[in-house]
Amino acid sequence: MKYFAVALLLIVGLTLVGCGSNSNPANINGNWNATLIDSTNATMFTFGTSLTVNGDGSLSINNFKFTSNSSCFQTASSESGSFTLSGNFSGSVKGSFGFTAQSASPAGSTLTMNGTVNGNTISGNWSLTGTGCSGSGTFTMTKM
Repeated sequence: MKYFAVALLLIVGLTLVGCGSNSNPANINGNWNATLIDSTNATMFTFGTSLTVNGDGSLSINNFKFTSNSSCFQTASSESGSFTLSGNFSGSVKGSFGFTAQSASPAGSTLTMNGTVNGNTISGNWSLTGTGCSGSGTFTMTKM
């Protein structure tokens, strides 16, 4: 009976250690809405997207859609991104975030976003470069 109790405690302990070592940033996965503002606090772009972190830190980006009108960036032809986890694993995701979208219409514009993830919020700086269009400012993304 004594050996059984020791074995049971050992199994429970190893199980808890295994659960505590999971570094999967699962709570960045999901639907996000973004607002990009310029230096005058004017909203330049808004969009929604679905993010999923891959095992290598890259992002799978789906359902990317602008919810604002702009002649500089109407539709995206490709999106890519990255997420680097840092901080603790106690349920609060923290890390760095990178995102790039190439425009399909009009062709030649690139939207770049770099920021910090803190729980259900991503914030940082954005810039737009391309043919006839440029801009920069800050952004906030909120998980829905």
